[in-house]
Amino acid sequence: MRSLLFYIKESVKRGCLTVAYRPVYYLMCIVVIPLSMTVFFISLLDKGVADHVPSAVVDLDHSETSRNLTRTLDCLQQVDVKYKLNSYAEAMNLLKQNQINGFFLIPEGFGDDAVAGRHPELSYYIDFGYFVPGSLLVKGYTTISMIANGALMQGTLSAKGISENEIASVLQPFVNEIHELGNPWMNYGIYLTNSFAPGILALMVMLVSCYVITIEIKQGTTRKWLNTGGGSIIVALTGKLLPLTILFTLTGWLMQIILYGIARYPMNGDMWTMLLAMLLLVVGCQAFAITVCSIVPNPRYALSVCSLVSVLAFSLGGYSFPVEDMYPGVAVFSYILPVRYYFLIYIDQALNGLGFIYSRYYYAALLVFPLMSLPMLPRLKRACKKPVVYIP
Repeated sequence: MRSLLFYIKESVKRGCLTVAYRPVYYLMCIVVIPLSMTVFFISLLDKGVADHVPSAVVDLDHSETSRNLTRTLDCLQQVDVKYKLNSYAEAMNLLKQNQINGFFLIPEGFGDDAVAGRHPELSYYIDFGYFVPGSLLVKGYTTISMIANGALMQGTLSAKGISENEIASVLQPFVNEIHELGNPWMNYGIYLTNSFAPGILALMVMLVSCYVITIEIKQGTTRKWLNTGGGSIIVALTGKLLPLTILFTLTGWLMQIILYGIARYPMNGDMWTMLLAMLLLVVGCQAFAITVCSIVPNPRYALSVCSLVSVLAFSLGGYSFPVEDMYPGVAVFSYILPVRYYFLIYIDQALNGLGFIYSRYYYAALLVFPLMSLPMLPRLKRACKKPVVYIP
């Protein structure tokens, strides 16, 4: 009788040969794509947030008030007034040609109407085909409108003989104090890069893990693979996936070194908590791929399911929209995604610097994925013993 250690060694050897058979393919999926996308997001958001969105001002009033508004608008960080136009048609033409993302329109007689208290209207037009630039312009244009409104009210009240202190109490009855916790720089890169980069790594883990399992089905070598593990599907899977686990984990750790060491993104907790989270993320994604392959032991269908789930994780993981505000029927799917729990660990450990104990349930959730795959292994073993002829 051969020992269990012998079968584990043989299974690991088979897993290493699988990677060595197509080194360029696995190098791209395991190392190049995750790390290059990490560097891409860091360089894309190196300024923290997009700014100086191309804009235009249509000044139909040509008064001192309108010129002051234009200068103030151009001083805002979010807005870059590239054109000062004299007609709505010119501005709309530039907007349609994508030369600007929006324009601010000051109507004729704005200054006189403002002084006379006739409630003039300021209009702005924004192309929301590009959400982020559009949102920045809304913020900038709204700020200018509020500044103009406050300036006019101040002039009117001052003309009526009201003191400056009384005017200040009317225009700003209370003072806001904003405390940005975890990300006081309001840097989009700190939030998005730490979300999307691990998400891309999770995508690669699922696809590659699913591929190395189902390639045995495609090539009709499942019985030989199972025999390598001594007839144990657990040993066979362990040997097949262990080299990938090590390689993906090392890549993930290198990604974290780039983020927290080189790019100097906030790490307010202990680094080992994030390193552990990365290891569990890789294992959890591999377990998810095993579950999919067990339910659908077909290369084409299994890869399609893993691709769909991984891509939906960018929406359902809570990166850009809170899970609590999703429809319940949709939000429930966020809890079956391993990357969701890594994201929550990142918030607790790296940004907020909480102790490990406060994230224990998220670590435990990542450990649940390997346990959930165990009941599905007999089904995968039956598929290996009686493989169906692969139909491309």
